[in-house]
Amino acid sequence: MSDTLGDGKLELKQASKEVKESENVAEKYSAMTVSKNSEIVMGELSVSSAAFSAVPTHKPVKKQIQFVEDKQEFSRFPTKAGRRSLSRSISQSSTDSYSSAASYTDSSDDETSPRDKTQLNSKGTNDFCVKNIKQAEFGRREIEIAEQDMSALISLRKRAQGEKPLAGAKIVGCTHITAQTAVLIETLVALGAQCRWTACNIYSTQNEVAAALSEIGVAVFAWKGESEDDFWWCINKCINMEGWQPNMILDDGGDLTHWVYKKYPNGFKKIRGIVEESVTGVHRLYQLSKAGKLCVPAMNVNDSVTKQKFDNLYCCRESILDGLKRTTDVMFGGKQVVVCGYGEVGKGCTAALKAMGSIVYVTEIDPICSLQACMDGFRVVKLNEVIRQVDIIITCTGNKNVVTRDQLDRMKNGSIVCNMGHSNTEIDVASLRTPELTWERVCSQVDHVIWPDGKRVILLAEGRLLNLSCSTVPTFVLSITATTQVIQTLPTVANKQQIAVYEYVASLHLPTFDAHLTELSDEQAKYLGLNKNGPFKPNYYRYKCPC
Repeated sequence: MSDTLGDGKLELKQASKEVKESENVAEKYSAMTVSKNSEIVMGELSVSSAAFSAVPTHKPVKKQIQFVEDKQEFSRFPTKAGRRSLSRSISQSSTDSYSSAASYTDSSDDETSPRDKTQLNSKGTNDFCVKNIKQAEFGRREIEIAEQDMSALISLRKRAQGEKPLAGAKIVGCTHITAQTAVLIETLVALGAQCRWTACNIYSTQNEVAAALSEIGVAVFAWKGESEDDFWWCINKCINMEGWQPNMILDDGGDLTHWVYKKYPNGFKKIRGIVEESVTGVHRLYQLSKAGKLCVPAMNVNDSVTKQKFDNLYCCRESILDGLKRTTDVMFGGKQVVVCGYGEVGKGCTAALKAMGSIVYVTEIDPICSLQACMDGFRVVKLNEVIRQVDIIITCTGNKNVVTRDQLDRMKNGSIVCNMGHSNTEIDVASLRTPELTWERVCSQVDHVIWPDGKRVILLAEGRLLNLSCSTVPTFVLSITATTQVIQTLPTVANKQQIAVYEYVASLHLPTFDAHLTELSDEQAKYLGLNKNGPFKPNYYRYKCPC
């Protein structure tokens, strides 16, 4: 018992000694601080070699320890310009740049339009117009990353580049300019084509990738955040070059095709082929055809099974969540979401949202697609039936005015509206630009539209394509579409069965999964009436329903 008491006294003495030492330390450092009532301005304090100082209080024993900023790193509060730059870099870091390296090199304070700059690449040429040619190195790194997941395109490039099957091809392109499409463009160049390129969306261009392409000699006219005037100026600059006449168009949305048709009718007649990959662009081509004005061959990549069944479905299944998370940080569990359209894009979006716990409704005009949605477990409704209760509206129909001003007026406070279709016509954004409504920019591609009663609706990307405007898309699935596009430009496939082309594209991607195809025996092939090496389906076979 006495031993225990002795130990206790020893511990008490030791504790008392430590308290006194703490008091001495506090008193020692208190002399290095300003008085309690003095005004402290961060960064104007003289900093000694000590890493901290004590701030005296009413009870000296309970003195607090306050860390002092290192003057070498943070000597002052940011200036007004500095705060603006910092704020922009924070708000735009998830959308303006797709690599950490590039985000540090982007000059956000430089508001000069690329049209007003004079830039040269390392070869001394200036046949391009991008945000900043100095970002080329960072763009090259992103392209190299994309190449790792686009092995089919690289394989195709290696197989055919010795023959240069596209020698003499002068391709003008209008697509999203990302690391993935850069691999597509460089493959066309490797196969012998000359290329000039612009963007099909004013928000989807990766500035560093555009710079990397310009550095190797591809004439690129695009940057993120173009105005409408810039958009058409860039398209015209791609086409209107003295001594250069395009003979092939690779389009996404039909804007380039229609510009050439309207502004350069004689040049349009010299086009040997059009490759179109979006439902909007294909619709516009059909309109030209019905009017008897489509005088050149056109290839409908959008309806190819390698685009519909993969890009439209799997790409959107992943990127819809990515785009919504990056812009709003919304939690999907329990949210009521209406997806307008149950084609392949709609199927991808609904599957992703359902898996995250959302309550998903579908709107449709097609009874076949509607029946599919019902059997997949979704309630098919009219938008007006649920407009007051839903939290998120996603359009993916390829139509116009799918969400009208009257419906937007009836949405509840805090609702999110976005578009997963190619064109910005699905949401009636123009009707929101009226004096009684206030637009408040939250961050890049995110706006609050505020009604007179204080209600706010969150509009993403001003109604343009969400995933490529506000986030990124899976590289591998884009490789399937890009490979289809490249093959469609080759003269050797002009007379081949399309189903055989699609099967070849699919076979190029199977090694990624270490997939092993079963081979038909002679007896089995004879029984089915097929060639052992394919094609394995007739051209009229439908891998998807017509929705």
